Amino acid sequence: MVMILLIIVAQMVARWTGNSFQGSTEYAGYAMAATSFFALAHALHQGAHIRVSILLNLNRFTRMWLDAFAMFIAAITATYFARFAIKTNFLSEMLNDRTQGQDHVPEALLAILSMVTTAPSKWGEVWNAAGSEWVYTPVWVPQIVMSIGTTLLAIALWDNLIRLLVNGETQIKGESIE
Repeated sequence: MVMILLIIVAQMVARWTGNSFQGSTEYAGYAMAATSFFALAHALHQGAHIRVSILLNLNRFTRMWLDAFAMFIAAITATYFARFAIKTNFLSEMLNDRTQGQDHVPEALLAILSMVTTAPSKWGEVWNAAGSEWVYTPVWVPQIVMSIGTTLLAIALWDNLIRLLVNGETQIKGESIE
């Protein structure tokens, strides 16, 4: 959210100085997506996700097994989404898919980001191949936050499921409205 604020301030400064901040709309959208996906696991632990608790309030035995069943289905679904979000990143990188907007990034920044997934012995080749011009943003760059966020949600769901089955309770705080 701070990044969205900084982008808006940069747009205002650019307007006041008579310049344009090309790609600011796209960057704000990427920051908004990052805010949403990074918040998924935290929102789960705060009890902010929608949970229908009518059947869960019958008795302790019913609550535990229905909650475990729902958590299991949610964990499988989140794992499925996380797996395919990661596969989408690799596919976008393999196809060299680029955004269609006005957002451009320096090629050196892309070299630094790609060094994370490259062996250190190949870093020199990656850095030498990078140019000094600005290029359209590769789609895998904004997709990374989706992969990280869904992976964190899947881990949080599996963690809560295991805690529920072992200890009989989860780390999820109660709903704010009951």
